[in-house]
Amino acid sequence: MNVLALGAHFDDVELGCGGAIAKHVANGDNVYVYTATLSGYQDPSDKVVREDSVAMSEAKVAMKVLGVSDLTCGFFRTFELEFVEKLNADIINIVEKRDIQLVYTHWLGDIHHDHIALAKASLHSCRHVKKMLMYRSNWYQSTTEFRGNFYIDISDHWETKRQAILAYNSEVSRTKYAWIDFFENEARNAGQRVGVDKAEVFEMVKWLVD
Repeated sequence: MNVLALGAHFDDVELGCGGAIAKHVANGDNVYVYTATLSGYQDPSDKVVREDSVAMSEAKVAMKVLGVSDLTCGFFRTFELEFVEKLNADIINIVEKRDIQLVYTHWLGDIHHDHIALAKASLHSCRHVKKMLMYRSNWYQSTTEFRGNFYIDISDHWETKRQAILAYNSEVSRTKYAWIDFFENEARNAGQRVGVDKAEVFEMVKWLVD
């Protein structure tokens, strides 16, 4: 199977579907990742929090940990991603070139501006892909309900996901490792609902049974 994981920033796919990616790789699937932004950013006072070069360097380590076949980066700026034709074209080109059969993307109900734009572009650009799942990659509260209705057992792949997240040392250090605790708790809670140790939960957009 050819799988495409879409993210607005470096670290989104690791947080949202890193366990599923690791499982696909272990099962022999080809996993491709597209990250739309260069992923460096400044705080509200314009102080640099993360350089583009640091984000890219960390992403390459994370992709190696997960076993991703290929990483493609767009050249949009962080916090400036919009639902525009250039973004659609980037995604469509990968879908067609790689004959993508399953897409993981951001949840449309997310409140992060960049995440919403990427989710909209995914729905448009992957309209001919037969399987699509939406993930959450942050802890922001939304007024829209995340309808988690599709579970993937990642019990054997949590450690790989954890190591991929830890590859983003700049962000993990900034958040004082809270990411690890939060997403491990999320995985345990999701797993408990379906009777496994750890799971990732997604909102299913579509799923054609072969």
